[in-house]
Amino acid sequence: MEENNVTPALEEQTVAQPAAMSEETPVENATPETAPVASDVETDEQEVTDEQESTSEVSIPDTKEGIVERIKQLAEGDGDISRQEVDLLKSHFYRILKNESEAAFKAYTDGGGEAEAYMPTPDPLEQVFKEQMNIVREKRAALHEAQEKAKEENYLKKVQIIDKIKQILDTPDEVNRSYNDFRQLQQEWNTIKEVPAEKATELWKTYQVNVEKFYDTLKLNNEFRAYDFKKNLEMKTALCEKAEALAAETDVVGSFRKLQQLHQQFREIGPVAKELREEIWNRFKEASTVINKRHQDFFEGRKQQEQENLDKKTVICETIEAIDIEALKTFANWNEASEKITQLQAEWKTIGFAPQKMNQKIYDRFRAACDKFFQTKAEFFKSVRDNLNENLRRKKELCEKAEALKDSTDWKATTDLLVALQKEWRTIGAVPKKQSDEVWARFNAACDAFFENKKANTSSQFTEQNENLEKKRSIVERLAAIVPEEFGDNLRQHLRDAQAEWDAIGHVPFKEKDKVFKALREQMDRLYGYLGENASRRRVERFKNELSNGNGSNLRDRLARQAEILQQEIKTYENNLGFLNLSKSKSGNALVDELNRKMDKLRADLKEIKEKIAVVDSQDKED
Repeated sequence: MEENNVTPALEEQTVAQPAAMSEETPVENATPETAPVASDVETDEQEVTDEQESTSEVSIPDTKEGIVERIKQLAEGDGDISRQEVDLLKSHFYRILKNESEAAFKAYTDGGGEAEAYMPTPDPLEQVFKEQMNIVREKRAALHEAQEKAKEENYLKKVQIIDKIKQILDTPDEVNRSYNDFRQLQQEWNTIKEVPAEKATELWKTYQVNVEKFYDTLKLNNEFRAYDFKKNLEMKTALCEKAEALAAETDVVGSFRKLQQLHQQFREIGPVAKELREEIWNRFKEASTVINKRHQDFFEGRKQQEQENLDKKTVICETIEAIDIEALKTFANWNEASEKITQLQAEWKTIGFAPQKMNQKIYDRFRAACDKFFQTKAEFFKSVRDNLNENLRRKKELCEKAEALKDSTDWKATTDLLVALQKEWRTIGAVPKKQSDEVWARFNAACDAFFENKKANTSSQFTEQNENLEKKRSIVERLAAIVPEEFGDNLRQHLRDAQAEWDAIGHVPFKEKDKVFKALREQMDRLYGYLGENASRRRVERFKNELSNGNGSNLRDRLARQAEILQQEIKTYENNLGFLNLSKSKSGNALVDELNRKMDKLRADLKEIKEKIAVVDSQDKED
């Protein structure tokens, strides 16, 4: 008979349970939020999250259609839904979708399309997939709620079993006769599975204490108890060996999951002889500690790596957010910034998962920064395209105007209009590259057509004007050869004839017009000046004759007044010339020349009057 002392409940203790996964964990980084904490003891009702299971246990279709069909089956079925499978289905679906999108974009750009103008085509299967995923999430939430309710009911059932065992123990004399009832309660206990994790350990300890009390007070013969303890020892020893063998497995998560199953089996086996209880439990616990330590190290390492990944992704987000979008004003600026972001996106893909709590947040931040950049870029390119199209419209209008003038024969007016159109063309900015050459060729063709017609029409006029130039040069050469003293009395008539001949000749080239006219004017001024001086001398001689005949009364005063008037007129002209600043103007130069000629005439007249005054003064002295 065993002693009635209660052995401390060392045989069955707890191991830490992994943190539960959130339903909304993004597929991109579907990893546990934190690694399980290692423990030397066991947790009752221990479960391993779906994400920790080996992916080799789930078969995922390799097409979008197959994935959508599988998610429909899960949404419409009544069985359990594995989170691992759901996450893998989502991950594979979006990986295929992304590959197809990148292939479509490459085909578009390889075909000559502009990258900024690319608009992806929505995939109808994506919407179906999202709808079915929502149904699956709702079903899993409902299933989880039902499971929690069932666990609570199991807890109450096990509490009732413990109460019944306590009732048996309240009457020690009846323990032997209650053995069958006790075994029935044990079987019933083992058929009841999961209970709430936070209540499992304390519940199991209470149960185990009462079971041990029962065996300690049970008045059975030694052979029966020894046999019962021996069988329990054999089964627990086998579980210890299995737990020890797990240390050699390479799948850390898988071995940890198997260990939880072994702990469940260990709890369901009855006690062993009192002197062996601590020994067998310590052996099982030591094997568990090895597996727990490996599991903890595995997740601690992954946790550290995930933090490093988060730090790298944060730097990328900060780099993109630091780009001064307002400063990007040209195509070159935008293309340089786009290349930088593309490189950062490629770097992002090489970085692994971030911690679960931050994984979706950092991805959303990254996506928002990229979306903001490319949305602003699209708006910029749209405004540029609008501006290019407006410039194209304006240039097409100029083409239409030029084409309406190309057959005109109003050479001067049309030339001015076309030159004005060409100036306006240069003020208009760029047009879409694909149409730039075309619209320029159209405008240039219209202008060339007019100027070719004008050139062909005016070539004969050019020849005639050159001939007229030679004729006028010939007149200038004849006048330049005249020596007025030797020419005779018909010089004035000769000059008039030369002027009439000049006037009868038509136009000369515009560039030579002023030059040849100036040469004529110089010769005419020279010869008419000579004629003027001779006439002045003759008038002075006649004045002398008239004065000698007694016709000089009051003459000097009249001459003096005329001289004064002429001097005043000359001074007025000189003052006017002083205010003129038209040296760069052809019309201004002509006016100056005309004023100089008039002053030369006035000076000649003044000279003549002064000579007459001198004659009068000389006559007065002789008298």
